[in-house]
Amino acid sequence: MLVEFNQLPDDARVWIYQADRPFTDEELETLKPQMNAFLNQWTAHGKDLNAGVDYPYNRFIVLGLDESKAGATGCSIDASVHFIQSIEKEYGIDLMDKMNVTFKTGQYLAHKDLAAFKKMAKDRSVSAKTIVFNNLVQNVGEYREHWEVPASESWHARFFK
Repeated sequence: MLVEFNQLPDDARVWIYQADRPFTDEELETLKPQMNAFLNQWTAHGKDLNAGVDYPYNRFIVLGLDESKAGATGCSIDASVHFIQSIEKEYGIDLMDKMNVTFKTGQYLAHKDLAAFKKMAKDRSVSAKTIVFNNLVQNVGEYREHWEVPASESWHARFFK
């Protein structure tokens, strides 16, 4: 069952999918109803899952799941992954590659593969103060507090030692 993302409790589980490019406004107009329809029918062993979605910067899809009533199962997680893969195909966008880094450069977002980001750190094109998106956060509370952080406060810190 679809719920407002901002109404999810801090302990709700999250999955973050970062896109290799921003979604256009037109794509989001089509994507949002598709995502809402998926979340409205998303179940685990016949039980409705209370889930919400956020689209920060038109660059990420953040799924949140309140597991207090029903938790995700292997089958329900597989269903969400298949749905995300269908979005990738429909919109010609990469959402599943975890070997990329998205970070802020002034008011803009940049998206680089891990090797390029590591080289940028070595060349001091980015610093430990660069704001990165820590997509390894596990729940909504961490997403709210520790998703957009200086690189020194995330797994990216290893590139600045």
